[in-house]
Amino acid sequence: MLPPQSVPSERAPGVPEPEELWEAEMERLRCSGAPVRGLPYAMMDKRLIWQLREPAGVQTLRWQRWQRRRQTVERRLREAAQRLARGLGLWEAALYEIGALQCPGSRQSQPGVLRFHNQLWHVLTGRAFTNTYLFYGAYQVGPESSLVYSIRLAYLLSPLACLLLCFCGTLRRMVKGLPQKTLLGQGYQAPLSAKVFSSWDFCIRVQEAAIIKKHELSNEFKVELEEGRRFQLMQQQTRAQRACHLLSYLRVNILIGLLVVGAISAIFWATKYSQDNKEESLFLLLQYLPPGVIALVNFLGPLLFTFLVQLENYPPNTEVNLTLMWCVVLKLASLGMFSFSLGQTILCIGRDKTSCESYGYNACDYQCWENSVGEELYKLSIFNFLLTVAFAFLVTLPRRLLVDRLSGRFWAWLEREEFLVPKNVLDIVAGQTVTWMGLFYCPLLPLLNSVFLFLTFYIKKYTLLKNSRASSRPFRASSSTFFFQLVLLLGLLLAAVPLGYVVSSIHSSWDCGLFTNYSAPWQVVPELVALGLPPIGQRALHYLGSHAFSFPLLIMLSLVLTVCISQTQANARAIHRLRKQLVWQVQEKWHLVEDLSRLLPEPGPRDSPGPKSPASQASRPRSFCPGFPCPGSPGPRAPPPVPSVVDAAGLRSTCPGLHGTPASARRFRFPSVAEL
Repeated sequence: MLPPQSVPSERAPGVPEPEELWEAEMERLRCSGAPVRGLPYAMMDKRLIWQLREPAGVQTLRWQRWQRRRQTVERRLREAAQRLARGLGLWEAALYEIGALQCPGSRQSQPGVLRFHNQLWHVLTGRAFTNTYLFYGAYQVGPESSLVYSIRLAYLLSPLACLLLCFCGTLRRMVKGLPQKTLLGQGYQAPLSAKVFSSWDFCIRVQEAAIIKKHELSNEFKVELEEGRRFQLMQQQTRAQRACHLLSYLRVNILIGLLVVGAISAIFWATKYSQDNKEESLFLLLQYLPPGVIALVNFLGPLLFTFLVQLENYPPNTEVNLTLMWCVVLKLASLGMFSFSLGQTILCIGRDKTSCESYGYNACDYQCWENSVGEELYKLSIFNFLLTVAFAFLVTLPRRLLVDRLSGRFWAWLEREEFLVPKNVLDIVAGQTVTWMGLFYCPLLPLLNSVFLFLTFYIKKYTLLKNSRASSRPFRASSSTFFFQLVLLLGLLLAAVPLGYVVSSIHSSWDCGLFTNYSAPWQVVPELVALGLPPIGQRALHYLGSHAFSFPLLIMLSLVLTVCISQTQANARAIHRLRKQLVWQVQEKWHLVEDLSRLLPEPGPRDSPGPKSPASQASRPRSFCPGFPCPGSPGPRAPPPVPSVVDAAGLRSTCPGLHGTPASARRFRFPSVAEL
């Protein structure tokens, strides 16, 4: 309703100008008492009318505006609560029908409740935030210029930089947690005596912490002893037994592999069916069909894996490792198939591209396909959190109450839920993988996932301390840290590969987002380089991105890798030499101790200083452990010729550390070879 521009033309006398008509209309609207909300004008014109109706000289303060907005929000929330209370009222519809205020079968009393339910459903599916900065489509900007800061470049490089930093951090923690057994060799065995005498934390002062520490040490000893027993059994197996063991191992893995293939096939068809029927109002629950199938597969899969492994009577450690490996495969394969099915439906990947020829994507069904992908990942993250809350308070808590308060064989067999650390860690890894997958399509998904992780920690803590029991199967936390970091790295790669393909090769949506006029989001980088860098910098970046630079880069990486491998091998050889040298030094010290035990007499109260006879020296025992050799001491050795007279001064000069030392203090003990 802006004032029209005056156009010079012939006008009849007495006809007012357009500016005069506009001023008269504004004056009429200012003096009118009609609500501004009901006027048939644009929002910008309504703001102008509202400003004109303000009293002259009155300046609206910010806190007054904020107060009006707060009152509006409170009023709307109060109305929504009243509609919900009316909809949930007991026998309200029947009473209306009895009182003839509503015709039977009509739905006039329920529009508010249905509207509230629709709003709640839109919040759960993400459609309520389609036009907000939660999703890709809400970010808009004009053409690029030679300015220093570019929103398009920042939006493009932010997820890539985040993935790179996460990759470096995960790789650093993975290398830091690399098992020492890999560096020391496969034959290295840590002595149990070191763990027995040096594992306790003497800073513990609380009884509960002491109990937890004792359980931790007991678990480590069980794992060590179980691995030693399994190693001995494997050494004692015959070829026929090893062949039978290998066949049973292959049979179990083939069966579990078929189950995994069936699970990911179900996820594929569930995602495809949900996307094909997403606009039907009678199938709103189909919006959550793919997350539901993924959750069901990840819940039933480990149970079936454990059942199949237990049928073969594997050792506990082998059972845990095999089940954990297939659980990782199932979780990563589920997310990978979910991503592929979305790509096939939206981007026509792996199918007929007739519907994607015009725009590069299925523009008929997905006008803003980035928002559609972001909504699917948003729903998956929301569903995982809601499932965690529901399972904690609707399954684990009632199970604990029933087991504690009821008696019987069934309840004794059921027991409390077993808290499995690997399962909970894999759930966190899967949630983090979903967050990485949605960095480009749903930029604020990491913030949402951070809130979910914060709440999940306390929910899991309550479940562990109140509703669960300790796991009966041994679990080595120290060596599993490397494994979980490796799984996290695989999840990062699973998220980075599709994102790299989309950024470099897939056409962006024509109707929304920052890259509407680009064939691919990465095309903004050459454009900004051409606008902001001098020709020398452009040529340098062009060379860095060309194939000519790849060959020197590969050569340099090969040299670095060769140096690292050579250094690792040299370190391994040095460790082997040092171990041999340490064993040799211990053996030499034991021989020295034996020689000293033969040469030095046992002093007594009646002994007088001076040289002793050979008979008195021969009567002294040749070992500090009478009746048996000391642990780690070398075998029997031919005694050297004993001199007839021992020169005490010469002995002190040969062994200066023994001068002035009593015999009881000279009975020291060196560590044995087995302990080293």
